[in-house]
Amino acid sequence: MASPLQFLPLFPFFFLVSFCVSHGPFLPKAIILPVNKDPSTFQYVTQLYMGVTHLAPIKLVVDLEGSFLWADCGLTSDSSSQKLVPCNSLKCSMAKPNGCTNDNKICGLKSENPFTRLAATGELAEDMFAVEFIDELKTGSVASIHQFLFSCTSSTLLQGLARGAKGMLGLGNSRIALPSQLSDTFGFQRKFAICLSSSNGAIISGESPYLSLLSHDVSRSMLYTPLISSRDGVSEEYYINVKSLKINGKKLSLNTSLLTMDGEGHGGTRISTLSPFTTMKTSIYKTFVEAYERFGFSMGLTKVEPIAPFGLCFSTKVEEGLNVPSIDLVLQSEMVKWRIYESNSMVKVSDEVMCLGFLDGGANQKASIVIGGHQLEDNLLEFNLGTSMLGFTSSLSMVETSCSDFMFSKDSSPFDS
Repeated sequence: MASPLQFLPLFPFFFLVSFCVSHGPFLPKAIILPVNKDPSTFQYVTQLYMGVTHLAPIKLVVDLEGSFLWADCGLTSDSSSQKLVPCNSLKCSMAKPNGCTNDNKICGLKSENPFTRLAATGELAEDMFAVEFIDELKTGSVASIHQFLFSCTSSTLLQGLARGAKGMLGLGNSRIALPSQLSDTFGFQRKFAICLSSSNGAIISGESPYLSLLSHDVSRSMLYTPLISSRDGVSEEYYINVKSLKINGKKLSLNTSLLTMDGEGHGGTRISTLSPFTTMKTSIYKTFVEAYERFGFSMGLTKVEPIAPFGLCFSTKVEEGLNVPSIDLVLQSEMVKWRIYESNSMVKVSDEVMCLGFLDGGANQKASIVIGGHQLEDNLLEFNLGTSMLGFTSSLSMVETSCSDFMFSKDSSPFDS
């Protein structure tokens, strides 16, 4: 019987390579996935290996809230190790299927492209996937996961994804999302971290020493706040309890009921890797932007004509050093605040103009605040699904490091091609 774990030497990902396999005597301390930001779509892209005889690279868009990995069937069907999962099986029930396909024989999963809103019913499949692992704070080898569950779906769903992406990697709180499958395979705690960047970042799953992969150990600077579940307790998305917003330390006058999720799942603050910038419900956004403009004016900023999609922009030409207002998301107490500094609040759109990187999400936005990618960059976030807690650092620039400082194998990169 094959072991669920195999160790393989790491080669450049863009080659189709046959590996000589040897069985390791121990489990890895952590798994690490390099992440790049696609400059055209602002999507975050990672890469896994797939298959047994030949480990083929597959690029995937990272979806923090996704329930599972889905990929183009045309790409995956060539794998000799791929098997479809029968309907009414235990594995099928874990996936929360939406029916059966192929004369009620195969477990069916609805896959959706969140950018185009196109959806298709795919087939639940299993195959071997492989990822880079960390041992004794070193990277450079690959651990394989046999019988990894994913949805094999239509190539029509690839429209709107970053160039070269063949599907999406779900990191949501579900039984067959990547964090849960890594936990089941390697015995990790059910937790993972993301550290996004405008260039190179990482997804890490496993034990806490992975923090030392940065040029600084930032574990002591992390703050913690509860992850909030929906009233029915089945949400696979990640919400936090923002109690209030502050600009330069002054609390904004808001309808605080909007900051709490109601019985129908509306309201609250959600974290997303799919939204390039933080969006706010219109009533919150209006108050927020008006206050930010006032504080910016008091600090010597000059408002200029906004550049779409942004609603508030300033000139970068100032007589003295450029300084912008700070933003605080106040969490369970006044002592626990997620501070957003200039690098995460402002977007430089030209040599002469910078814009506030927060957008009006409309009056009907389901979550009152959606924290988007720009505000997440160079913030280390640890999602502990076992304790339902989020650890966060605010900007790593405050400790003179960044998410692009993660120390990967020097011999290869998944984006060398």
